[in-house]
Amino acid sequence: MAAPPRDPTYSKFAERLLNRAAGAPPIPGNAVDLVCDGEAHFAAWLRAIRGAQRRILLENYIFRDDAVGVEFRDALAERARAGIRVAVIVDWLGCLGQSGRRFWAPLRAAGGEVRIYNPPRIGHSLGWVSRDHRKLLVVDGRDGFLSGVCISAKWLGDPAHAVPPWRDTGVAIRGPAVARLTAAFLDSWCSLGAPLEPDAGDAPAPPHGAVAVRVIATHPTSATLYRLDLLVVAMARRRLWLTDAYYLGVAPYVQALVGAAHDGVDVRLLVPGASDVPVVAALSRSGYRPLLRAGVRIYEWNGSMLHAKTAVVDGLWSRVGSSNLNLSSWFGNREIDVAVENEDFARGLAAQYEADLANATEIVLAPRRFRHSERIGSSDPAAARRARALRRGGGSSSRAAVGALRIATSVGVALRAHRVLGDTSRGPLAAATLALAAIAACAAIWPRVVAWPIAAACAWFALNLGVRQWRERRRRRRWRRLDAAREDSTADD
Repeated sequence: MAAPPRDPTYSKFAERLLNRAAGAPPIPGNAVDLVCDGEAHFAAWLRAIRGAQRRILLENYIFRDDAVGVEFRDALAERARAGIRVAVIVDWLGCLGQSGRRFWAPLRAAGGEVRIYNPPRIGHSLGWVSRDHRKLLVVDGRDGFLSGVCISAKWLGDPAHAVPPWRDTGVAIRGPAVARLTAAFLDSWCSLGAPLEPDAGDAPAPPHGAVAVRVIATHPTSATLYRLDLLVVAMARRRLWLTDAYYLGVAPYVQALVGAAHDGVDVRLLVPGASDVPVVAALSRSGYRPLLRAGVRIYEWNGSMLHAKTAVVDGLWSRVGSSNLNLSSWFGNREIDVAVENEDFARGLAAQYEADLANATEIVLAPRRFRHSERIGSSDPAAARRARALRRGGGSSSRAAVGALRIATSVGVALRAHRVLGDTSRGPLAAATLALAAIAACAAIWPRVVAWPIAAACAWFALNLGVRQWRERRRRRRWRRLDAAREDSTADD
């Protein structure tokens, strides 16, 4: 679809709005390339790491102790032994059970530095809620990468069990915008301890292309990307194509999508058909109906897992990065995305989107007389029963099986090109009912099973609140002593 003609007045107004919402002006003079799926990401990242001459900055949510993780760690350790400065940030929760102190020992022994973002700390009762969800690599201030891909072999699929690779999207950047990626990493690094020494790569690189890029690095409570996402939906005039891995739209965002669709914008949302977090998929489906009624077209990916987070607007504006369309990404996490204002890049991302739709199933509303009896996948009862069994299993142990089921189910829907949406509210309501009933039964039969966790939680919050109160009291005393010392000094003068 061709981009709409440019209106100079509208373009200036839109740029001013985007500058204020994003808090990041466009940086011209960059070369930006799409990088799709784990294999291409890992090859490009390792090539850049092994060619590093001064400094490697790596920030990622998950760094797993598997074949891919070990290859990356060993490549980083080799560069550290060669005298290259290696700094790595990983998220505590993301790496919980994935990699630990023993895994990082070879890199630290080689001279590399590893910092863990936001482990549980006394005095911060709910501090662990904030996560570092960024996927960022900067090498020598020259090569910059950001993506939705974590450092884990899961992204390569499981050929032994016929599970295809995960679908994901990122970008490779060269040019002045890489300095903004560096600044984003250094901000995270400083939040965890002493700053890094200045490097030549901290300064903006010379122009390397003709693409303008906004680097949107968010942190907890900033809400920058939330404001930008709402603004972009409101500004879309012809086309708004979204891909998201964990879509959980809040009311203002849903209303914005509905309003755009009512105005005739071609709004499309591509989400996973089988998620590695099944509860998110169920909650996401429960919000389909108001979007479908407004004319938003929703597609579910038929592969193992769709993990990309992208947007294409009017063939002019694109966004790629780590942020999902949910409250955690908008308000709770450190995220990083790029907004690219270039027609060629938007054309390439739109072509990838259309290719993804070829492996997706469109969700549609049932005719009114059938809505009480239809279900998602109801045309294949056996597949529906298998899906229910897998969802009951939940957790990481069922993820590969869910992916394999999605592939098998896609065969059954290939001839229909769409799937009917039924009553998606019953599943979450039934699950909540059963969970509350189970808790009530445990409380009645084994009261200690419920009482002990409540007591532990209360003790944890009491300890943290007490520590915070004590720290505040010490701080006030310190300030009073300083004020008294200044008053004495003034009196002596």
